[in-house]
Amino acid sequence: MTQSSDDMTYGRYLALDPLLSAQHPISGRHDEMLFIIIHQTKELWLKQIIFEMEQALALVREDALVPAYKGLARISRIQAVMTLSWDVLATMTPADYTRFRNVLGTSSGFQSAQFRQVEFMLGLKDTSHLKHQDEDSPEQQAMRAALNAPSLWDEANRAAARAGLPIPDDVLERDWTTAYTPNAAVEDAWAAVYRDTERWWELYQLAEKLVDMDDAMASWRHKHVVTVERVIGGKRGTGGTAGVPYLQSTLSKRAFPELWSLRTQL
Repeated sequence: MTQSSDDMTYGRYLALDPLLSAQHPISGRHDEMLFIIIHQTKELWLKQIIFEMEQALALVREDALVPAYKGLARISRIQAVMTLSWDVLATMTPADYTRFRNVLGTSSGFQSAQFRQVEFMLGLKDTSHLKHQDEDSPEQQAMRAALNAPSLWDEANRAAARAGLPIPDDVLERDWTTAYTPNAAVEDAWAAVYRDTERWWELYQLAEKLVDMDDAMASWRHKHVVTVERVIGGKRGTGGTAGVPYLQSTLSKRAFPELWSLRTQL
């Protein structure tokens, strides 16, 4: 039954009853509530990022680059908010966390299907992450769809080729499930955009929006490492993950590598 606007309330519109009833601390320790809310909020923001990125991908495919800027800019702002949330979590001391860490069992942020879906959509593809989801579950299906489709960087390169830039054919048509390999010809093509911004203004602005997102992701990863090290030190993460050493290994990841490397030749 459709809700009439005449009797719509704030709580009904936002579905606050199920939303505010979705926190179920197990340990009885005060700080577990913060831990749950931080991670649930992160998943809500990831949902919005995916929503924005789906539209941005469609717009770039249609060469509607200017309309795509808004969603891409919104994503980088969301990423900034997510990064700030680590400061809130850092108010939880190692002693606080130790008191309830045992109830997490084998669960781990490493298992976040939405985070991996975002990485896949950006172009950071690693099929090993599929195993952390139940076979053929909705979460795994969403990840597979992103894995099998051209990433945002793939679509940006295809748009650049349609605009007249010399992007190699093996970049434009490749196995989308594999991790992207940086290409010198792609770097040269995008460097040409930066050398003549008036001619390539729409592609130039697109490139800078992508760098904003990569920059924000790097900031998020760095703050994640610092926060985890502050709370658990060098201990292994829940779920058997390596903890800080694994997180540190991700700091150099870039979704749009040639947009960084081209700066050296300008």
